[in-house]
Amino acid sequence: MTRISKKGAFSIAFLPKVLALANLKLTGHPYLPLTASHILNPALGSFSIETAFFEEYVGNTTSPNVLTKNLLENLKRRTGTPAEVRIGGITADSTSWNASQEVSLLNFIDGTGALQNTSIGPGFWDSVKLLPEGTKVTLNLDLQDLDYEGALSMATSSINGLGLSQLDRLEIGNEPDHYLQFTAQNYTAIWGAWAKNISQTLGFAAPRFQIAATVEDPLWPYDAPEASSQLDCVSALAAGSNKEGVVRTCSEHTYQYSVCDPPRIAVATLPNLVNHTRLAMYLDLWQPRIKAVREQLGPDSFVVGEYNSVSCSGKDGVSNTFGQALWLLDTTFYAASLNVSRMYIHQGGPLALQSNVQLNHGGMSFYDLWYPVENSNGPVKVFPSYSAYLFVAETLGHSRTLQMANIYPGRQANGSTITTALGDASQGQLVAYGFWDTEQSSGSKYPTKLALLNLEIFNQTQTIPRPQATFDISGFLQNHNRAVTVRRLSAPGADVKDANVTTWAGQNFASGLAAGKFVEERVSGGKIVLQASEAVLVVV
Repeated sequence: MTRISKKGAFSIAFLPKVLALANLKLTGHPYLPLTASHILNPALGSFSIETAFFEEYVGNTTSPNVLTKNLLENLKRRTGTPAEVRIGGITADSTSWNASQEVSLLNFIDGTGALQNTSIGPGFWDSVKLLPEGTKVTLNLDLQDLDYEGALSMATSSINGLGLSQLDRLEIGNEPDHYLQFTAQNYTAIWGAWAKNISQTLGFAAPRFQIAATVEDPLWPYDAPEASSQLDCVSALAAGSNKEGVVRTCSEHTYQYSVCDPPRIAVATLPNLVNHTRLAMYLDLWQPRIKAVREQLGPDSFVVGEYNSVSCSGKDGVSNTFGQALWLLDTTFYAASLNVSRMYIHQGGPLALQSNVQLNHGGMSFYDLWYPVENSNGPVKVFPSYSAYLFVAETLGHSRTLQMANIYPGRQANGSTITTALGDASQGQLVAYGFWDTEQSSGSKYPTKLALLNLEIFNQTQTIPRPQATFDISGFLQNHNRAVTVRRLSAPGADVKDANVTTWAGQNFASGLAAGKFVEERVSGGKIVLQASEAVLVVV
């Protein structure tokens, strides 16, 4: 969870009202492009769960949360690999270890309703073990209090409780660019010493640390003095944070919009969110950092360790809708096309210590994919966005040689997205991604899967006929006469908040388990019709 910041302040020039593009023919060569992504990580769609809310999600050994278990197992079943889980967020910097604590997790909330601190005891690690078997965990340690012994005791207890087979990485501090006036140099001096000493004390034989976890958007232009002085993955590495060889991965956080303060509340709207141009221009800001980190740490080393649509816990009518599901799908795929290894969508609840002018107070967050417990914002419930992660998981499948690229609108020679001015006739409404499985005989010549998105906003309250668009994918098919398989992600409108009317391949997941008849279409001729506010997975 992010503190109040400039996060979400990113903007682009106003886009005029869009005239829907009814037909789109995908053009270009069908073979795997030189600019394709690295091999996709099967845990691309992962989770960050706020430390203080972790047991709301998974429960404990006395009362496991069955809904969470089923939803996570659904994803694992589709890829053979569990989604990874980061335990962290703003409350990690006020969480301590108490070896004599009888309850597994204890939150101290003051008389004003503000959560002041969290302590965990030995039973907490048993709660973590309720995650699907094989789940890799990243644990966020407290940096803000500058208590090295406290951080060491937490790290030690986590290894004793989980073992190195489950505890994959440690992260020191959450969004340290927001406290202690850290610069890359003084942050590295502390962080580097802690990481080295913890590694030596606990006998790590390989790098176990994830650096940065910063939250401020990259500034433009990149060579401006303000930009080069930001604390981020690249500046921390340049300052020597990995001189002892302790860094495995680097993490930064992204929140495209915000309700942390009134000026940004006004622009956090569904039409602004569900638009590929806005999304791509936002994520393009990270391209230089992704490239620099991968050159230093390896191809799988840059992660977005915490993200969601709207910081300070989302916005009702935006973050809890089917529109957010389409945004989540586009965000995950576009980030992967830029070589982000894994995306950890943040889950939790509003915290009073974030901001005294934020929109949300109490309950669970509006951007959560599901409410694991009843709370002041609603009953136990699954939201439409969850089905976007099912779409991602089925796209990845069990392949370990899958690469991807954004086919439409595609990218400029400098790597940035193609905007309306440069040829996107749909003005950010129609999007196509290709996936090539290089292990298959023709896998590098033709895509084995395509993801098609129609982001034109259509709300269930509208009385006009629902618009549609036709994607002509024939140029990307080896055999034009062969039928392809189509699975749809659908809902009555972008404004829908209910999972029981959101379907993935004909089924809804409102109960945590599939309900309804599984539906696949067989389509010949290479033309796929999508309604406004709909997405499909095409299996060739």
